[in-house]
Amino acid sequence: EVQLQASGGGLVQAGGSLRLSCLVSGLSLDDYAIGWFRQVPGKEREGVAAISSSDGSRLYVDSVKGRFTISSDNAKNTVYLQMKSLKPEDTAVYFCAAGPPYTAVASSGTFWPVEYDYWGQGTLVTVSS
Repeated sequence: EVQLQASGGGLVQAGGSLRLSCLVSGLSLDDYAIGWFRQVPGKEREGVAAISSSDGSRLYVDSVKGRFTISSDNAKNTVYLQMKSLKPEDTAVYFCAAGPPYTAVASSGTFWPVEYDYWGQGTLVTVSS
């Protein structure tokens, strides 16, 4: 059974930092890309960052470039999202998901929730102003 467990959310002031973790079981990080997505009530889920261990691909959406860093520890089957310089607009429920490796390649244009097969529960990030 494939499971993805996201954790690390919380309340932080603007300018602060948080690190989210996604513990993966039932599949190999060498075979899948792991993406982080976020969703605000009433809005569509949007991609934030993705990583593919098979070829080292990483991508970030423009709104988080330079502030967020995605990394993986395959020995621990865990993918991290280090978030710095947080802004109130980063407030959302953050989800991690597993999908095809090509979705982590920016030029593929496939970093969409519909491309991802397995999803974890969300973790809430609240950034106060």
